[in-house]
Amino acid sequence: MSEAVKVCVTGAAGQIAYSLLYSIAKGDVFGSDQPIILTLLDIAPMEGVLNGVVMELMDCAMPLLKEVIPTCDEKVAFKDIDAAFLVGAMPRREGMERKDLLAANIKIFKSQGAALDTVAKKTVKVVVVGNPANTNALICSKYAPSIPKENFSCLTRLDQNRAQAQIAARLGIPNSAVSNVIIWGNHSSTQFPDVRHAKAIVNGKTVPVPEAVKDDNYLKNEFLTTVQKRGGEVIKARKLSSAMSAAKATADHMRDWWFGTQGDNWVSMGVFSTGAYGIPEGIMYSYPVRIANKQWKIVEGLEINDFAREKMDLTAKELCEERAMAEEICNQ
Repeated sequence: MSEAVKVCVTGAAGQIAYSLLYSIAKGDVFGSDQPIILTLLDIAPMEGVLNGVVMELMDCAMPLLKEVIPTCDEKVAFKDIDAAFLVGAMPRREGMERKDLLAANIKIFKSQGAALDTVAKKTVKVVVVGNPANTNALICSKYAPSIPKENFSCLTRLDQNRAQAQIAARLGIPNSAVSNVIIWGNHSSTQFPDVRHAKAIVNGKTVPVPEAVKDDNYLKNEFLTTVQKRGGEVIKARKLSSAMSAAKATADHMRDWWFGTQGDNWVSMGVFSTGAYGIPEGIMYSYPVRIANKQWKIVEGLEINDFAREKMDLTAKELCEERAMAEEICNQ
């Protein structure tokens, strides 16, 4: 067996982590023969719950799990880690404004960025799940200047999975028969789920999704709003934010970052904008990416029509506003 990979999950006593930790420890993310050392970070009031999670991980008797280190200290949690899942954040509640969420969470990610900068491996791969994920990831990276910007990302795979599932259901085909759905922009209600370049396998034949769906009005309206508002609908129904689906998407995100994408397929990740597709530089924006050797690369050269341009610019504008608000909070 290879040397153990050291992995940190923050918010480890919370709902998303409860599903995510099992997937990581079982081998779904880093490989079925990859030993794992888990560090679990949460705040002091959650220490009792955290100890219960440790007991459960122990009782699962998973062969890949070599050690579990629970802690309330960021520097203990991030010491020499290879990968970080930054899940812990104040959760979004029904009726909560995004700016309120931003103010509550920015200080957390500023502190965690500084701790990562001090003690984590410089090759660490960081995915931010806690919302507002794009801007939290931006701030986290800002305060970890010795770690390459490319090593920070945020989760929009949940939105991709939601969009893919909606198309599959519409066409009556398996989820695996839909690929190359794109999420542009922010993990918020301004995101742009784009299927113009997506493919579907229908009756054994691969066809463009718009051709398979044959309903442009649906794709420009109901489909978009369903994906954009899905998180809010889950909160209304459960009275809690989506946890199981977020954990699954987080595992998908890191597994693809670790092992790469296949062939011509791409996935959506929130990454640092380099100015591709006319998006302002220096914001964390969801793009289609291909991944090889643990390095992502934005898929270039896709045709952008006027409808897409408007949607892409709208979500970029929101991210620029969030960035300005976050920087103001950090400077207080």
